[in-house]
Amino acid sequence: MAIRHLAFLSPGNFPDTDPFDGLEHTLQLFAYGEALGFDSAWVRQRHLERGVSSAATFLAAASQRTLRIALGTAVVQMGYENPFRLAEDLATVDVLSRGRLHVGLSAGAPPYGALLGERLFDGDAGGIDFSHARVERLRRNLQGELIGDEETFVESPAGRQRPRLQPYAPGLAQRLWYGGGSLRSAQWAGEQGYHLLIGNINRAEQTDQFFEAQRAQLDLFHVRWRAQQAQARVPRVALGRVIVPLDGADASTRARYLAWAATRQARTLAPQGERRTLFARDLVGSSDQILQWLRDDPILPLVQELRLELPYDFAPEEYRQILEDTARLIAPELGWRPGLHAWGVERAPAYATA
Repeated sequence: MAIRHLAFLSPGNFPDTDPFDGLEHTLQLFAYGEALGFDSAWVRQRHLERGVSSAATFLAAASQRTLRIALGTAVVQMGYENPFRLAEDLATVDVLSRGRLHVGLSAGAPPYGALLGERLFDGDAGGIDFSHARVERLRRNLQGELIGDEETFVESPAGRQRPRLQPYAPGLAQRLWYGGGSLRSAQWAGEQGYHLLIGNINRAEQTDQFFEAQRAQLDLFHVRWRAQQAQARVPRVALGRVIVPLDGADASTRARYLAWAATRQARTLAPQGERRTLFARDLVGSSDQILQWLRDDPILPLVQELRLELPYDFAPEEYRQILEDTARLIAPELGWRPGLHAWGVERAPAYATA
């Protein structure tokens, strides 16, 4: 094992009657993760749920609560977004965090678009392009190129200037990730030069076996990256797994963790629904058990970045216990050392093609 980067992904959930409570606890968790030595902290962006609906807003706050840890969002569904306005928000967060922002993205029509209707769309949604081109528009905006020809200027109280997206955040366009889970998404990410986020959910396309499906996506990503990327950029893959150690929990909490995992076991036995979704098992057990499961994971040796995916609706002290047990008992046995591997340094991954 050669895990060099340790991350966690928080759902950022909150009580319906007190959103401040949950959001504040999540901000505190980001600071706690930094103190434990985690290399990055990510937040989910979800809509119409009790969770973070505006990752950029949340991460702007997190940038002022932390100093070192990288900040990420996984993933922004571009069907809900305006590529120019979102680029302004993301660039602002990156400047406030001094270049610590990483952005996970996905394409496609917004899942709740039909429900939201005119609350979201200005007119008929049938004419809107929800393809990967929408993701590319965001990246183009972040690249900071001047808009218009040489004689195009904007006038403001600050003076006359050539227009481009402001603030310009150098390097942010190279810190974009794409959410994988299918062969098509892995192929597109590799061809276009986006880093790849993979996790505990996949599509059953050529096989009903979770790890076989994920390996096929990972292989395709690397093949397409090598074929398309002329520049000397190194592809990065961040692997997500649900990990819940029992070591630091009391007896009643351990029992509740195990009961929670049991309710989710059936979904891992066969593809689910019309989309034939595959789920990896949740790793709930002692640190020794979890280490053995991770050593048996055929994907983990192919990556250098591990993302701990935190469950929904756990208590703040439970999230802290999970992070502490992982950083103290599990990650060091996988090769990770806190503070030795800066997020911004691109390193060649130990990726095996055989």
